[in-house]
Amino acid sequence: MSTSSGQTAVPFSLPSFAADVGDAVVKVLDSGWVTTGPQTAEFEQEFADFLGAAHVVAVASCTAAIELSLRALELPPGSPVLTPSLTFCGAINAILHAGHRPVLVDIDEDTLVPSPATVEEAAGRVKPAAMVVQNQGGFPVDVPALAEAAGLDRSRVVEDVAHGPGGARGGVPVGAESQAACFSFYATKNLPIGEGGAVATRDAEFADRLRALRLHGMSKDSWRRYLPGGSWSYDVKRLGLKANMTDVQAAIGRAQLRLLPEWQRRRAELAARYDEALRDLPGLVLPRRDLGEDVRHAWHLYQVRVPEREAVIADLEKAGVSTSVHFIPAHQLSVYRELLDERELGSLPATDRVADGLLSLPLYPRLSDAAQDRVIDALADALRSRG
Repeated sequence: MSTSSGQTAVPFSLPSFAADVGDAVVKVLDSGWVTTGPQTAEFEQEFADFLGAAHVVAVASCTAAIELSLRALELPPGSPVLTPSLTFCGAINAILHAGHRPVLVDIDEDTLVPSPATVEEAAGRVKPAAMVVQNQGGFPVDVPALAEAAGLDRSRVVEDVAHGPGGARGGVPVGAESQAACFSFYATKNLPIGEGGAVATRDAEFADRLRALRLHGMSKDSWRRYLPGGSWSYDVKRLGLKANMTDVQAAIGRAQLRLLPEWQRRRAELAARYDEALRDLPGLVLPRRDLGEDVRHAWHLYQVRVPEREAVIADLEKAGVSTSVHFIPAHQLSVYRELLDERELGSLPATDRVADGLLSLPLYPRLSDAAQDRVIDALADALRSRG
């Protein structure tokens, strides 16, 4: 795609793929087994090793991962579950589909994630049974601090780390010590497969529950039933979903995982280039950088705050630069205003203040320095034209 000036447009995101992805997929197709099987098991172990996690259970999406994790917690039906309003609608839907009630939490304006103070405020409105926390843009949340503020044991916290592979806090990779850390492998994510997700957990029994729940609650998946010496017999002890990962996806994921450290290095480099080039632009608020030596941002997104966002987006589009917005807060969406009561919706002043100005700039390993410079120049022109 080219702009009117003949320049190639800068897309918001382009997935990267390892050179041997095609060979890995063909090998699975030739094997005669393409659904959940040996490749999925290998991917789960390799991703667990990358994270330093005890167990990983691969599933169909991060949304499914959140719902399955909530089901595996075995909360009473209709339990209140804290979650930020500034999140993807799928995370809110997962709470509702699991049979529970979202209680919306405000954010800290600098980090764009809940703080202990905002969590404590929400927990004062409705006593929670669990909490879903999100690593917005790749910022690694302080899970123990938020759990304490909510009055919850950490085993009742589901971490939405769709943006989080590669992040760390206290020297510990995101997901390494979690009860349930839910990852996404969507096409735009840090580890792109196309579709797919996973749950990392420290709890072996919890992992076993997830494995059953991702396949309708069946006690054995089809691969294990049809292994030599296996049996067709199975039991169903809990109601589950059809939410498994296929071996085709897992084979792609295994090839991709080897390149993830290099991709993360490039994301951090691009974020630093944005910091340097954009720090003096009028009216622009950059992502928080004073994170501390023990905190590593995953840089899934580079989110700025701009005045007159719609006009800025239009100017960038004219310059051939695509952007996105993450996210429209849940309390501003019609269905949740209808489904949730006043205590569940709450008052979310910080979320309302930042939401109208948030803008996500292109940030992905295939983004060249020259293309990033076009983004920087176009944004500078758009902002300076507004004084």
